[in-house]
Amino acid sequence: MRDLEVIACTPELVDFSHFNPRAILPYDCTVEHIAKAMQEFVDFLGFVNNQLYSKKTLRLESLLMPANFSSIVGEFIISTIPKHCVTLVKNRFHNGHPDLLPTGHFSNDAAQHASEGIEVKASRYGKGWQGHNAEDGWLMVFVFDTNSPRDPMLRIAPKPFRFVMVLAAQLYKDDWQFSGRSATSRRTITASVKESGYTKMIANWIYK
Repeated sequence: MRDLEVIACTPELVDFSHFNPRAILPYDCTVEHIAKAMQEFVDFLGFVNNQLYSKKTLRLESLLMPANFSSIVGEFIISTIPKHCVTLVKNRFHNGHPDLLPTGHFSNDAAQHASEGIEVKASRYGKGWQGHNAEDGWLMVFVFDTNSPRDPMLRIAPKPFRFVMVLAAQLYKDDWQFSGRSATSRRTITASVKESGYTKMIANWIYK
């Protein structure tokens, strides 16, 4: 098990042969820009996890709650794509929507809510991605596979982080469906991507 933990500290490299050169992306963003951002995250996580291992500390994905780790993946990608794609910037409005905006399109590159731009999500799940609102706009999802804190209890062996696929498409309100909740539930109401939205996204896959 110890040898597997050592191996798991180094994520799988992004395989450039697994990108779709025919993928359609907005705002002059390219597959190459996405690939570079993904590889930077893999390098970052490998560095952090190997340092943590040297201190006998759990890997980042085994240390954080699954939702927190997914947020780190997403925020890293959101911050890194604009390094390579000068036509996109990170939305400077706190909790603004969407995450990436066309450069120079909004004052101070900040928008509380806009129809222009790309919303980015990172997820362990291959479909059924959620958001707080059903709205028109581009959605890009980075699906990954990795361990979580509950894996030892489930007897799941250590495994390296890897990107499974990246999908993107322009969705519309009809491609979303609000998830219901009981009268006593305190869960935040969310909207999920319907089959129509998933079909659009899988047809425009970027990496898999």
